[in-house]
Amino acid sequence: MAKPYEFNWQKEVPSFLQEGAVFDRYEEESFVFEPNCLFKVDEFGFFLTWRSEGKEGQVLECSLINSIRSGAIPKDPKILAALEAVGKSENDLEGRIVCVCSGTDLVNISFTYMVAENPEVTKQWVEGLRSIIHNFRANNVSPMTCLKKHWMKLAFMTNTNGKIPVRSITRTFASGKTEKVIFQALKELGLPSGKNDEIEPTAFSYEKFYELTQKICPRTDIEDLFKKINGDKTDYLTVDQLVSFLNEHQRDPRLNEILFPFYDAKRAMQIIEMYEPDEDLKKKGLISSDGFCRYLMSDENAPVFLDRLELYQEMDHPLAHYFISSSHNTYLTGRQFGGKSSVEMYRQVLLAGCRCVELDCWDGKGEDQEPIITHGKAMCTDILFKDVIQAIKETAFVTSEYPVILSFENHCSKYQQYKMSKYCEDLFGDLLLKQALESHPLEPGRALPSPNDLKRKILIKNKRLKPEVEKKQLEALRSMMEAGESASPANILEDDNEEEIESADQEEEAHPEFKFGNELSADDLGHKEAVANSVKKFPHLQSEDDNTYFMGSL
Repeated sequence: MAKPYEFNWQKEVPSFLQEGAVFDRYEEESFVFEPNCLFKVDEFGFFLTWRSEGKEGQVLECSLINSIRSGAIPKDPKILAALEAVGKSENDLEGRIVCVCSGTDLVNISFTYMVAENPEVTKQWVEGLRSIIHNFRANNVSPMTCLKKHWMKLAFMTNTNGKIPVRSITRTFASGKTEKVIFQALKELGLPSGKNDEIEPTAFSYEKFYELTQKICPRTDIEDLFKKINGDKTDYLTVDQLVSFLNEHQRDPRLNEILFPFYDAKRAMQIIEMYEPDEDLKKKGLISSDGFCRYLMSDENAPVFLDRLELYQEMDHPLAHYFISSSHNTYLTGRQFGGKSSVEMYRQVLLAGCRCVELDCWDGKGEDQEPIITHGKAMCTDILFKDVIQAIKETAFVTSEYPVILSFENHCSKYQQYKMSKYCEDLFGDLLLKQALESHPLEPGRALPSPNDLKRKILIKNKRLKPEVEKKQLEALRSMMEAGESASPANILEDDNEEEIESADQEEEAHPEFKFGNELSADDLGHKEAVANSVKKFPHLQSEDDNTYFMGSL
C-alpha cells in the first residue's frame, strides 16, 4: 500500500520566542521609535510579530529575514535621546541591541533594531532567531499551508481595538479583484462586510478564511479535473475512481514499485477520511469536489521533494567536478557603469548561499593608502577592501560550511597588495587556506580536494608570478617594510620587470577593453604598468588537467 508522503518543513521554535519578550524598537533611516513592544514568533516560525500599547499589530515574515546581528550603538542623537527618555542611556546599550536585517531582494534591505532589558535576553534572542531563519523548506510548502500562513498574518495584523479590519482582507485579495466581490463573499459567510467594519479574530477562523478564498479565487482547474474523472455525472468520486486517478495520473510511473507501491482501496479510504469535510460522504467511502481539492492542495502533493532542497548529493568528489554558485562584480548594487558599491552586498550574497564572490581590487588614492574595491574605469563608487574582508568573515559560513572562493581581480601596487595580504591573514585567521592540504599535495595528476575536505575554509583565486620571481620580490618587500622604507612599486626588484610585463601582456589579452587599435592611451599604459607591478602571492590550488593555477571558474 502507498504510504502518506511526510512533508516535514518545520523548524522547532524555542518556547521563549513563542512566549515573547518586551523590547524597545527603532529604525534609523526613517527615525521610528516604539517603546515597550511585545515581540513574539508563532509556533510554525512563519512570522516575527510585535505590538505596543495603542498601536496596530505588526508582522515581519521570517522568510524575508536574511540575518540576525548584534546591533551597534545608534549614532542618531534623536534615537539616543528617545532611549534615554525610557531609561536606557548610551552607556547601557552595549550588548543589548538585536539587529534584524530583512528584504525582498539583495539590494533593498531594511534594518529593525530591538533593545532588550539586559544582554542575556539579547544573546538568547539572537541565537533563537538565527535558529529559525533560512528555512528553505518553509518557502516551498503546499498551497494549503500557504493559505494558513496568509490567515495567520491577517489574524496578527489587528487594529488598536484588537480586531481584524475588513480593509486588511481586501488588500490581501486586491490583485485583479474588486472590493465589491470581496464584500459580497464576506456577507455570504455571515461576516462583517462594510469597508470600515471590523471582524472579531474568534469569528474569523481558518475554515472561514478557506471558504472565503474558494469564493473569491475558486480552483476551477481542479473542478474541471474532478468532472473529467467522474464523467460529470455525480458530485463525488468513488474509491475505485480515486484509486484509478492516483495510479494512472498522480503517481510518477518512473518510481520503484517496491519503494513506492501503487495506491489501493485502503490508502484511498485513508485519504477520504483525512480530507473529506462531509461526514455522510465519509461513511459511504466517497469524496466530494471540495475534499478532492483539499487533498491536491495538501502537503501530500507538495510541489517538490523537500530532501532535494537541501544537501543530498555526494560532496567528496574533486572541487572541479561541481558547479559553484558564483557572483560577478559582487560589490555593485545595480548598474555596471556609474553604479554604487556596497559592503552589504557581500553579506547578502553569502547569506543567500553564494560560494564564489569577486573582489576588484585597486590602489586607494588617500593618504592612508588603503586598497579599495570598485569597478575600474566605470565611474562607480568605491569601498574599502578591509571592510569587505570583515564582512566576508562574519557571513561566509552562516548558511553553509562549504568553502568560499574569493576571486581577486588584482590591480594593486606591491605595497597595497602587501596590505591586502595582511588583512586576509589577520582577519580570516585559521579560516584562510594558506597551504595545500597534506592529503592533496600540489602535484601533476593529483586531484583537487573535495568540498568536504575544504569545509569552513576561505580560498583565494588570484594570478601568480613564477615561484622564483615571487619569492625574491616577497623577501625584498618584507625587508623594506621591516626597515620602514617606502615600498613603492618602482624600487622593488626592477630587474624582474620582464617577468612582470609578460604577466601584463596576458592581462591585456584577457581584457581587450583596455586596448584600442594598435596603440594604448596614457590611462591604458598606467593600467599596464600597474598589472606589471603586481605581486600575485596568494594561496592557490592546481588544476589536475593542465597544471595551471586557478580556482572558482569551474
